Amino acid sequence: MNKILIIIALLLSSISIVLGQDCDDYYSYSQKARHLQKKNKHIQAGMKYSEAFQLCGNKGMWYDRYNAACSWALAGKPDSAFVQLYIIAMDGSLADTKILSTDKDFVSLHSDKRWDEILEQVKVNQLKEEEKLDKELVAILKTVHDEDQKYRIQLDEVEKKYGEGSPEVKAHWELISEKDSINLVKVKKILDERGWLGVDVIGKEGNTTLFLVIQHSDLGTQKKYLPMMREAAKKGDAFPGNLALLEDRIALGEGKKQLYGSQIGRNETTGKFYVLPLEDPENVDKRREEVGLGPLKDYAAIWGIVWNAKKYIKQLPEIEALQGK
Repeated sequence: MNKILIIIALLLSSISIVLGQDCDDYYSYSQKARHLQKKNKHIQAGMKYSEAFQLCGNKGMWYDRYNAACSWALAGKPDSAFVQLYIIAMDGSLADTKILSTDKDFVSLHSDKRWDEILEQVKVNQLKEEEKLDKELVAILKTVHDEDQKYRIQLDEVEKKYGEGSPEVKAHWELISEKDSINLVKVKKILDERGWLGVDVIGKEGNTTLFLVIQHSDLGTQKKYLPMMREAAKKGDAFPGNLALLEDRIALGEGKKQLYGSQIGRNETTGKFYVLPLEDPENVDKRREEVGLGPLKDYAAIWGIVWNAKKYIKQLPEIEALQGK
């Protein structure tokens, strides 16, 4: 379910277009359903999704049907789960076998013969989608993605072995910078010639790779391509969550506060991580939800940070002072 929740915001602006102008309450109902899911109230969530679909003559956005299937499966209602999966598999909306087969919410469905039927249809959908992709660009961006991530993944091991601030770590950062420069040349060529391409042209990994390379570039380059990414997000050609991360990084680069809390700092003295200067901390989760990001406390926990908005507000002057050093 979580992987699907990440991209919920991609198509929110298209709800009235896809479902019709008489479905103004649809988003309200589906949002309530997602809140119930987060509280593990799966039967109530499934019922709330059903109410949302009924509002629009049994129409619904594909990701809501997917999440409804998750809730019904976790509630021990396989028939209801398969109904939702069948709808989005047969209309071609569900086209990623990896996400479906690895989603733990559906473990209870795996022994049912209907599961293999759904997987087979999704595989057919995926092959059709892949046929439409620009294979040459996909291959280029695959190489760029691997180069972008490989050396960053190795960094943690280098730090543990030689210590933060060691010559070896500095040399590794220089290697990362060198690879980033090469990757940026390739990505800028694509963006300048063809614009911010969507998943329908370069796939999900390729689309994310465009973001990663720009995110890891200098401030001037980030600002140059920010308007392009904003327009792409409006059209569904860029993930709103990725755009939020870029917005945060640029804001901090300009000496402003971030909006979504995506950027993390580290105290060189204590070694502890902290959320870099954040605007309106008490409402950050509302902003994060709007772009499909989960609660800040869950994200912060990855870095060993215990998120508490009120405490953070008190600590903010100290955090800003650290950034000023």
